[in-house]
Amino acid sequence: MVDGQRGPNVLVTGTPGTGKTSTCALLASATRLNHINIGELVQGLELHDGWDDQLQCLVINEDLVIDHLEEKMSAGGNVVDYHGCDFFPERWFDVVVVLQTKTAVLYDRLSNRGYMDQKLQNNIECEIFQVLLEEARESYNKDIILALPSDTIEDMSNNVGLLKEWLRTNAPSYLID
Repeated sequence: MVDGQRGPNVLVTGTPGTGKTSTCALLASATRLNHINIGELVQGLELHDGWDDQLQCLVINEDLVIDHLEEKMSAGGNVVDYHGCDFFPERWFDVVVVLQTKTAVLYDRLSNRGYMDQKLQNNIECEIFQVLLEEARESYNKDIILALPSDTIEDMSNNVGLLKEWLRTNAPSYLID
């Protein structure tokens, strides 16, 4: 675990639609980790600089997010869910999970969410070019990065199992069972 930290912190990242929120929710319910959904946090606490019409999303204020989370992340025991990772301090995370989804599966998921035209294309290209995996590799020690498939419910279950096993080895007090 990170020096001076009382519990583990896990970052789950990936292109929108790869299953980050579902994976984090399942992991949090199976452990003593606190699920932090950055998108909900930003919206609920207005940690943003307004709306981007072109990208159809809030413009996150990274400094406000970091300031808001610093104490909680220092205490540890969190699983963080966000589609970006390069602005979080490297010291926060013990493991960084990049979920990856086949583009046909991702296309269906995002279409079902109502993503249209440019936003849909941008996210598909992001997955094709493995933008989030590269971002993680540039931001964190390669030894803590896990790239995991997230195409099916079985993949999600396997990913949660793998992370529970990681906790069993590194922070058993965070397991419920």
